[in-house]
Amino acid sequence: MKYIKEFREGGRVAGVYLCKHRQSAVTKNGKAYENVILQDKTGTIDAKIWDPNSSGIDEFDALDYIDVMGDINSFAGSLQVSIRRVRKVSEGEYDPADYLPCSRYNIEDMYTELMKYVNSIQNPCLKQLLEVFFVRDEAFIKSFKTSSAAKTVHHGFVGGLLEHTLSVARMCQFYTRVYPVLNRDLLITAAILHDIGKVREIAQFPVNDYTDDGQLLGHIMIGAEMIHDAAREIEGFPQQLEKELKHCILAHHGELEYGSPKKPALAEAVALNLADNTDAKMETLTELFEHADPHAEWLGYNRFFESNIRKTGEL
Repeated sequence: MKYIKEFREGGRVAGVYLCKHRQSAVTKNGKAYENVILQDKTGTIDAKIWDPNSSGIDEFDALDYIDVMGDINSFAGSLQVSIRRVRKVSEGEYDPADYLPCSRYNIEDMYTELMKYVNSIQNPCLKQLLEVFFVRDEAFIKSFKTSSAAKTVHHGFVGGLLEHTLSVARMCQFYTRVYPVLNRDLLITAAILHDIGKVREIAQFPVNDYTDDGQLLGHIMIGAEMIHDAAREIEGFPQQLEKELKHCILAHHGELEYGSPKKPALAEAVALNLADNTDAKMETLTELFEHADPHAEWLGYNRFFESNIRKTGEL
């Protein structure tokens, strides 16, 4: 099997891939065709079935594993597969681990490190709040360990939410050592909780798409509600502390146009926004470089950075 990241223009495809998406469409000339997205653990690629009534095209649905034969070409600057033959494969003909993108780091090791931050919290109410999710709720823990942090853009893989959360907590820990103005317990708690709403916003793999709650509410609102509900069950949880923690969650995207209901008004909210933004952008660059042509220097315009991205030259 050739992984998607190894595809090159002019090459051939012959192997089993996950059908991430399938949708019927019609060309401007009225000819029916199929839009398909193929996926493996290295990424996704757009594909087309230009003759869906051909004898070589068997029945299959989205989220099926399919054996594909086709050609790799380029369209509008991106690679695309023209599928000539396809059949649905049976369980046992594939290893699911080859088709779900996973964190490069060990999930259990990351969770152990995250728990060290949980256990370091001195404020008893904040520590109890964290334990509600990360110690007592087995269903949440399972989802948190395997969820992605995004459908696309960054950390869009199994373990991505955990990896991103741990990175943000590490950066916030550094901030508290350098800037005494920050309340460590509040900031670290906010860092650990800032994206918990994503366990309900984005469905688990292989779907990895927005749920109804994700579409209607978004992870920021969902996370704030989860914190509010959990805080209500902790006797004596200070209302002011709950407000400050929820403000950090509501403001962690920094700007209204980036989805934050509020702009940061607390020092801890500012720090959390900076840490979240830093990790998101650096991971986006990391993934961009990993999937780029190894011989290319300039990688083209990236809308996330609003800039034409170039690899740094070797020293």
